[in-house]
Amino acid sequence: MKVKKFGGTSVGSAERIKNVGKLISGDGKNVIVLSAMSGTTNSLIEICDALKADDRQLAAKRIKDLRDKYTRVVEDLYGTEEYKSKANQIIDDIFSTIREAADADYCIDVRKRIVATGELMSTNLMHLHLKEKGINAQLLPALDFMKTDIHGEPDSEYIEREARKAITACPEADLYITQGFICRNAEGKIDNLERGGSDYTASLLGAALNADEIEIWTDIDGMHNNDPRFVEGTTPVHNLHFEEAAELAYFGAKILHPTCIQPAKARNIPVRLLNTLDPKAKGTLIENTLERNTIKAVAAKDNITAIKIKSGRMLLAYGFLKKVFEIFEKYETAIDMITTSEVGVSLTIDNEKNLTPIVEELKALGTVSIDRDMVIICVVGDLEWTNRGFEAKALEALCNVPVRMISYGGSNYNISFLIRSEDKVRALRMLSYHLF
Repeated sequence: MKVKKFGGTSVGSAERIKNVGKLISGDGKNVIVLSAMSGTTNSLIEICDALKADDRQLAAKRIKDLRDKYTRVVEDLYGTEEYKSKANQIIDDIFSTIREAADADYCIDVRKRIVATGELMSTNLMHLHLKEKGINAQLLPALDFMKTDIHGEPDSEYIEREARKAITACPEADLYITQGFICRNAEGKIDNLERGGSDYTASLLGAALNADEIEIWTDIDGMHNNDPRFVEGTTPVHNLHFEEAAELAYFGAKILHPTCIQPAKARNIPVRLLNTLDPKAKGTLIENTLERNTIKAVAAKDNITAIKIKSGRMLLAYGFLKKVFEIFEKYETAIDMITTSEVGVSLTIDNEKNLTPIVEELKALGTVSIDRDMVIICVVGDLEWTNRGFEAKALEALCNVPVRMISYGGSNYNISFLIRSEDKVRALRMLSYHLF
């Protein structure tokens, strides 16, 4: 059994839903995870924002516009009046749920109930489409088995137990269709997985069901060796180690969220990134095999802030770094890069929400300086320290780019450079030229 996830653009129109239907038919008894149709979640968020602003008229208009969109989708998707009628009835019921939530006093629970309807609509449309084509597909409500614990983390034991139970109850099905992204929290309320969304659902289900493979279908043919938006001639990376993929995802490769790698890695389940617009493309296979002596790819993470704390008291003093880290822990702010010297420490963050109080507390430890609008460039591959020359190649590529920080040795899979955002594109292009 495979778990196959299709993103919003893959099911973004009636025609694309039909294409996905063809891709998943006749390929075994697999679990299909769907995102909301592209544009739907944004529309639902606009409805919620209007409700939050107490603009009921605007919310009603946004609801009507979205319902009109689904009327057109239903008309184009089904070939018989019977299934058009069934689909419209289901969509009407879901929009009744949206309107009921909209009539309630606005709160975060209302927002989450409304936003969750996008995945409910896409999966119901796909389920009926497959049924109309004579495929015995079973719709499995994700809210029956996807759950988070009191810390907001996936409840893996519950997910495994309930997902297996749901599938075992329908042994005759050809395919199982379920929603990505949405879940219930520890209180039983509708919630979402936030980090990684539908990709995370697919990875969690793949691990829970001990799947043969997890497939993530998007509109690009796998992870590329650089950012195709800024660098010409990029190519897909056909094989990545789990750690390499996690580094690339964390440092800017938008095709996959880093959290999504972990459940698959824990169960050693391969993850394959594929393209619905070009199903025959090889894509990217992520597994526990490391290709030695190879640099695989480059990624960039934007909106980075660098903080430098300089203090004579750090000289030969123990406990200094502990005090620094405790401040960031207090304000729940993650650190990306860190470098140290005898009299100072430099580090980076990607969230300035609590920067002001952090800086105020750091001033008690020394002189604090800040560099904003920075970018982390991450070079990923087999960067074991005993390999010779790889870090030199990366440094040579950036010989004409001012580098604020370098992080090397914390991982066997990357070397990271902190540069100004204005130098980002030039740096990415020079790294491609020298490394690939």
